[in-house]
Amino acid sequence: MISPGAVRDEPGAPLATLAVLSEEMRWRLYAYARAVRRPITREEAAASTGISRKLAAFHLDKLVAVGLLQASCDAPPGPRRVGRTPKTYELSGKGVAVSIPARRHDLLAGILLDAVLATADGSDARAAAVASAQAAGHELGAGQRERLRPGQLGAERALTIAGQILDADGFEPEREAPARLRLRNCPFHPLAAQSPELVCAIGRAYVAGLLAGLGATTAEAALDPEPGFCCVRLTRAAG
Repeated sequence: MISPGAVRDEPGAPLATLAVLSEEMRWRLYAYARAVRRPITREEAAASTGISRKLAAFHLDKLVAVGLLQASCDAPPGPRRVGRTPKTYELSGKGVAVSIPARRHDLLAGILLDAVLATADGSDARAAAVASAQAAGHELGAGQRERLRPGQLGAERALTIAGQILDADGFEPEREAPARLRLRNCPFHPLAAQSPELVCAIGRAYVAGLLAGLGATTAEAALDPEPGFCCVRLTRAAG
């Protein structure tokens, strides 16, 4: 099962990463780390770019701060020198992608992959995809409920919390009324345009699962397609 809540960037994190890489020296140091594919020292980084060790350390630590590199004090390859083990830097495995408005094709791909694996027994693929989306949303909601411990949720409070979570996923929620939330962006576009019936069902299941995981029984996710918006609207639950 995918875990969309395992690692979640703060809104704007990709842009902050690009801002760090926009400095030419940092880009050169990052490119050097990618080229050698092993831990590098500050001395090696400085030599590769013709700058001082102190300046190389400054730029390397900026790359660590945004998660592109990770630092450690493990001994680098080669002969061991006398003295303190130097700090080394290596690739973190994190990439960066920016899309405006936000797109979450990784999330959709994970849901569909789970659905493919679930249909190995011959079950219905569409139903499996919807179930996978609901499970992914539920896992995220349950994790946030454990973190926030909000207690019993009324409709307005439930929509506020759900909106904050969905904003981080790129749905761009807009409060139309105290108990009504419209999602202005579809993170699964343009795939939603190619197969709206399937992708919209997946989107609704994901949001419904999120609400269920939060324990937000006072709110519900309904399909309410409107040009230029996500097909899901969150409202106070009927009854």
